[in-house]
Amino acid sequence: MPKIDKTVKNETIYILSFEIIFSLIMQSVFLIIGKWDITVLFGNLLSGAAAVLNFFLMGLTVQKAVQKDEKDAKNMLKVSQIYRTLLLFIIAGIGVYFSIFNTVAALLPLFFPRIAIALRPLFMKKNDNNSENVEK
Repeated sequence: MPKIDKTVKNETIYILSFEIIFSLIMQSVFLIIGKWDITVLFGNLLSGAAAVLNFFLMGLTVQKAVQKDEKDAKNMLKVSQIYRTLLLFIIAGIGVYFSIFNTVAALLPLFFPRIAIALRPLFMKKNDNNSENVEK
């Protein structure tokens, strides 16, 4: 098994961190509005784990694709995206179908990585400014 690139690890940890933060916020909202039960936790765990796994697998695919020629890399990324999307649809279906999972809690965490990615430039800009100040 090839070594996992440091960037893949760091970015997956970033996504995992935000998945946890947003999940805690979601759990708190369910608790505050009086709708929390164990199915909320189960739904959150199911789709939160799937979302982080999806991002990690995407990172591994990109890591492998940069070592291939352009045509093979495109094919590899396309196939990976198809399988990862299928995996997420299956997970979402399981979360909706089985009553052990709260439907909202099983679907909402699948979108948390997108939010974390959208927020990433805010943190990158802050880190860039801090590194400039250190160099001066």
